[in-house]
Amino acid sequence: MTEKKEYQVTDIAGRLAKGFLRNPLTAVLGVFLLIMGYLALNTMPREEDPQIAISGGAIIVAMPGATPKEIENIIVKPLERKLREVRGIEHVYGMAMDNVGIVNVMYYIGENREDSNLKLYDKVMQNMDSMPKGVMQPLIKPFDIDIDIPIITVAFYLKDSKNVDDVKLFETVRKVQQKINAVDAVAKTTLKGSRKAQYNIEVDMGKLSAYHLSLGQIMQAVQSVAVDVPEVKGRTQNNKLIIFGVNNAIESVEDVGSVIVAQYMGSPIYLRDVAVVTSGLDIQNFQTAKIHFKKDANDSTVGEELNQITMTVAKLAGTNAVFVAEDVVEVLKGYEAEFAKEGVGYLITRNYGERANEAVNELMHHLLITIVIIALMLVFALGWRESIIVTFSVPAILAVTLFTAWMTGQTMNRITLFALLLSLGLLVDAAIIVIENIHRHLHSHGVEDKEMGELLIEATDEIGAPTNVATLAIILTMVPMAFVGGMMGSFMKPIPYNVPVALVASLFVAYIFTPYLSLKLLKKPEHKHEHTKGVDDE
Repeated sequence: MTEKKEYQVTDIAGRLAKGFLRNPLTAVLGVFLLIMGYLALNTMPREEDPQIAISGGAIIVAMPGATPKEIENIIVKPLERKLREVRGIEHVYGMAMDNVGIVNVMYYIGENREDSNLKLYDKVMQNMDSMPKGVMQPLIKPFDIDIDIPIITVAFYLKDSKNVDDVKLFETVRKVQQKINAVDAVAKTTLKGSRKAQYNIEVDMGKLSAYHLSLGQIMQAVQSVAVDVPEVKGRTQNNKLIIFGVNNAIESVEDVGSVIVAQYMGSPIYLRDVAVVTSGLDIQNFQTAKIHFKKDANDSTVGEELNQITMTVAKLAGTNAVFVAEDVVEVLKGYEAEFAKEGVGYLITRNYGERANEAVNELMHHLLITIVIIALMLVFALGWRESIIVTFSVPAILAVTLFTAWMTGQTMNRITLFALLLSLGLLVDAAIIVIENIHRHLHSHGVEDKEMGELLIEATDEIGAPTNVATLAIILTMVPMAFVGGMMGSFMKPIPYNVPVALVASLFVAYIFTPYLSLKLLKKPEHKHEHTKGVDDE
């Protein structure tokens, strides 16, 4: 009687199945993958939209007293020509207005933001000698899109405007802003619609011309007394620091009006000679939001319109919007007693972290529903044991994909979630193909002559090559998306990154864990009739 030959594996599918079939570490590997996926799901930064590298900036050049035509010819157009010399700039937009010119610069999507800001500043500073006389120091404001998009907006308002005025509201909100700005991972806070106390100077242009003065001279005169930093003069013999400090130079409207702006015919010209000075709120603030409250189900409002101050809170790039939002809300709750005492109320009008968290939780809910549907379908098609084996593959594949995304610095956002949903229908294909072929082998003729382990390896190896080719073809359809440029390419980048990872993971999970679980859960069927083994005469 001849010895039966051992099945020779020909594909990587069979090699993986053979190597992990009876390996005691296979179960440990499965548990490890699930734990890593769970950790990645809970620690991966969550946000609503993916981070897109956008570089650019604005150069603001003031020239008091100049007309828009003068600004355009001597500031904006020359500056545009010089900025075109910088490599990587895609668009340059110039604007000329009374007294000021603004040139906006936009780099190509994907350019390094820090390098772009440095090149912009360097180019402007190199050409300072070309600026015309009378031009003030240019102000360079880089675009910082990473921290300019708020994750939380809070509206503060006065419950009782009789006891607290707009200035007091601003001071209270400013104190809260300082506290929130110290929260870990908070990058930037701004106040919109705040009404500050200030001295307003309304210049009479006729008197200004009569005295042969410019607005620039008025600005310099006011700025010279609007500094509250003491001047350091030096050290004494005892090595003590001497600081000369005086009381506030400006304490009333009269003090502002007494500021000397120039000399004319040997006599000083005071600010009150060319302008009207009043004490009030910042009249240059033209943006004021109102807040209303519902009275009943008819959506009617009650009370007068209330001014509000909107605080925006932005996070650092790559941090978890959910955690940052929760920390900010905790700070606000800590001030509720003080708000009640001072008659200040607040409403959270936008919570970016809450929306991101809801999106992720909704995805997980739908994934669970999908897994249950797949399990039920396989129960009727193959059996409940086969259904359990395939069902395990879905969370295992997602765990590998999430862990890989976490390790590569990606965030959990709606495009990442879409990539997982897109690949969800493809993830179980390999596992279903393997378990279906194992099921066919278990019910084929002559199965009694084969050992269970050999049967599983043969069934897995048999479908390895076509399954690999089919999966590779699907991956190749995703690759071109990685080469799409511009805003759309950066926005959709998680799809060509995560879908191929999920598909490759589905192959390894199918080849490693499907035969292993089949060995534990499946058995060869018992036939009612007797089978005789084939005997070869020597």
